[in-house]
Amino acid sequence: MRFWRIPLDAGEQVIPVGELYIIADRCKECGFCIEFCPNGVLGVSGDFNSKGHHPPKVKPNYECNNCGICEVICPEFAIYSKVREKRCFTASDLIRFEEMAASGRQGEKG
Repeated sequence: MRFWRIPLDAGEQVIPVGELYIIADRCKECGFCIEFCPNGVLGVSGDFNSKGHHPPKVKPNYECNNCGICEVICPEFAIYSKVREKRCFTASDLIRFEEMAASGRQGEKG
């Protein structure tokens, strides 16, 4: 999907930026948080927790939008998020969304 302009009310829109907290020792590596994250913020860590599982980690250069899906879907209550900041919608948000959508489409083809 290609956006050709910024929405007229973009200056009035506020984007919450979340800070993710992962309680590694509670994680049982079910992968639900990684699978259902709408922004693809989470990935599998190379580290082990005390149970021998790989907890999730936040990918570099990805931004949590504090939707709370990971909190709701985690069966072990091992992840939660808090709003770190609220910022205004910008043109770079459209560019980042287009890049994420394009990389998602490429992943489906391969």
